[in-house]
Amino acid sequence: MGGPYNIPRNYKGENKILFIFSTKSFVYTAIGAFIGIIFYYIFNLLSLKIIGFIFIALFAAIGFVIGTMKVPEMANLKFTQKVGGENIDKVIIRWIKFKKNKKKIYIYKKEEHKDE
Repeated sequence: MGGPYNIPRNYKGENKILFIFSTKSFVYTAIGAFIGIIFYYIFNLLSLKIIGFIFIALFAAIGFVIGTMKVPEMANLKFTQKVGGENIDKVIIRWIKFKKNKKKIYIYKKEEHKDE
C-alpha cells in the first residue's frame, strides 16, 4: 500500500506568509485593517473601543476575502455566469474601470493572418 501523495499545485506568484496569507491577500488584509483602524479611532472618541475592534476585524476579513476568494459560478445568477471563477479583486478593478470610462468597454481583437 502506498503512502500519502501530494498533488502538485501551481504556486506561480504565490509566496505564503504565515501559512494562510499569500502576498496579495496579506496586502488586501492590511488595507482592510487600516480602514478599520480609521473607524476604531472614530468609535474610540465615542468611548466605544470594542465596536472599533470589531470594525478592524470586519474590514480585515473583508480584505482577506477580496484578496483570496474567487467569484462562485451560479447558474441562476446572470452576473456570476459571466465572471464565475475569476478573482474578486480583478472583478472589482474591472468594474471600477468600467464606471470610470462612463460605462464603455474597449475590446482589442487580434486578427489572424493566413499564410497562403
